[in-house]
Order: sequence, then C-alpha cells, then structure tokens
Amino acid sequence: MWKGCVKLKLMPLKIGDLVAKFPIIQGGMGVGVSLSELAGSVAAEGGVGVISAAQIGYRESDFDINPLECNLKEIKNQIEKARRIAKDGIIGINIMVATRKYEEYVKTAVAAGVDLIISGAGLPTTLPDLVEGFQTKIAPIVSSLKSANVICKLWDRHYKRIPDLVVIEGPRAGGHLGFLPEQLENIDNLEYDDEIVSTISLVKKYADKYQTNIPVVVGGGIYTRKDIEHYLALGADGVQMGTRFVTTFECDAAEAYKMTYINAEKEDIQIVKSPVGLPGRAIHNDFIERTKSKRIPATICHQCLRKCNPETIPYCITDALVNAAKGNIDDALLFCGDNAYRAKRLEHVSDIFRELTGN
Repeated sequence: MWKGCVKLKLMPLKIGDLVAKFPIIQGGMGVGVSLSELAGSVAAEGGVGVISAAQIGYRESDFDINPLECNLKEIKNQIEKARRIAKDGIIGINIMVATRKYEEYVKTAVAAGVDLIISGAGLPTTLPDLVEGFQTKIAPIVSSLKSANVICKLWDRHYKRIPDLVVIEGPRAGGHLGFLPEQLENIDNLEYDDEIVSTISLVKKYADKYQTNIPVVVGGGIYTRKDIEHYLALGADGVQMGTRFVTTFECDAAEAYKMTYINAEKEDIQIVKSPVGLPGRAIHNDFIERTKSKRIPATICHQCLRKCNPETIPYCITDALVNAAKGNIDDALLFCGDNAYRAKRLEHVSDIFRELTGN
C-alpha cells in the first residue's frame, strides 16, 4: 500500500466506542505467555493488549488443588495490573470456548471490567448472553467463511446482535489451529486470501443490516509492516500479531522460552497433534520426540479443556505449556507461529511499534 514513495498511514482501529491508535491487536497466548506485562505494554503503545485466560493462575501455590479458583482470581488480578500499565489503553482477554467452566471465565472477566473478549477454539454461541448488560465488546475467532456465517447468523437470530469485532485466524498462526492437518501441510496452496475477502464481505452485510461497522482483523503469520499492508489492502481493518511479541522483554514467559524462537530455524517449526486431537504449530524439541513413542501419564487433572480425558491423553497439555512458560523447555510444548524463526533478538514492545507504525 504505497502512493509514490509515501507509505500510507495506519488508521485507528474502532471497536464500537473503543478506539486504538493503531490497528494492531496482540494475540492472546497461553499458558502464561501474554499476561498483564505484555498486554499492558501493547495497550500503552496504542494497540490492543490481550491477556490469555488459559490456566492464567498457574503461578499460584494451590493451582494443582484449586485450578478454577486460582484462574478466576488471577483473571481479575491480571486485568487490574494491565490497566495500571496501560492507563487508558484497551485491554482484552482471550477465552477459549473449549475451556471447562467457560461461562464462569467470561463472567469473571466482564465483572473485572475487561474491554474486549476474544473467543475461539470453538464457536462462542452463548457469548452475547454472558455479557448482556455490560459494555464489554465481544469478538469471535473464525478460520473460514463457513464458521463466520454460522456465528453471525446465530447471534443475529437468537440475540438480535452481531459481533463488535471479527478475528480471522489463518493457517500460519501458532497454537491450536482450525484447519485439517493436510491443509496445514500444503499451506501455500490454500489460497487463503480469497477466504479472507469472502469473510470480510459477509461481515459487511451483517454490519449494513445493523447500520453499524464491524471491524475485521486478520491473524496468522503477520510479522512486518509489509504483512500488515497486505491484509489492509484485502479490506481488513487491522491485524492480530502474537509471535512477533513473544521475543520482547515485556512478554510474560521465561526468557528460555523466548530464546527457543530466536534459536529456531525454519525447519524446526512443525505441525504437531496436541493431546486433545487438534493440529497445532510448535518448535520441534526432545519433548515432541518422546511423546511420539511414549505416553506421559497425567499426574493430576488441571480442569483445562472440556474434551480432555486424563486417562487416555498422551500427555497433559497444561503441564507441557506451563513448562514452556516457566522455561523448562526440555519438557515443554513450544507453541509458535509460522514466522517464529525470524526472531533474531529480544526487543521492547515500543521498538516493535516504532518499526511497524513509523512513529
């Protein structure tokens, strides 16, 4: 997106009455990767900072005994801490639909005054009802035109409302992915830009019906200003970036985890099958090799995902992701986006924003 030699200015991202100076949402990354420090720092720079609710209370001493209570308490604490860092910035939280007690997580975040709830890993069919009476904005994560149509039609029909924001998460994202393994192995042949354009068109139809604006942001594999401009040119209102913010001093995970990105080569980034049967993207390590041939029994159930059976899973995903956040990388599942290998150094969130925005 250029006019002669002048780079076009990034426009603010408007989500209802919320206005972010820059159209950049920091993706919610769990366990413990994006908490108050990262989210608050991004929001302070004019983006939208997003806390991950996934096992957010893992640092608490009684987490193994009372995971739900620890998580709900820490949702409130982390939102408050992010607010102190960001002042008037926009603070969101990512809550997976697949989470056990999903409704309690949402209600706790709303009561804590979070600005925005972003929800994927399933379709958030009941989300409008859970935020009724509050100012909290809600945004489903979709990976296809079909899923966007399902959620917009359902919310329109049952709740007489539409999303405040739609996040399209593409096949180059990190963590669990809403695509078939064979699609991810042939990622260059997906022609996903067409899916993005069609989804944006669908969302606009619902926005026109309600005589409002529904911003659409695209996530997955976005790393540079050029990447941002590409998706804005397709008609998106902004982007969601997760991986780029992992290798920052402000990222809440341990430095050892961040260094796995910096030390990774392109070929180290692989599609793996998570214990809950979904494909995901992660950095190859000894842990992945061990779990291919050996089951690591769960010692305790942390009550994380609804469809997890501790008696049959190959390993506990909470344990593996907590190990990543703590820096125990030899026993960790190292989720990452497609571009993780591009990180060469630790940097500050403010440095990234200056690079991306020119400010």
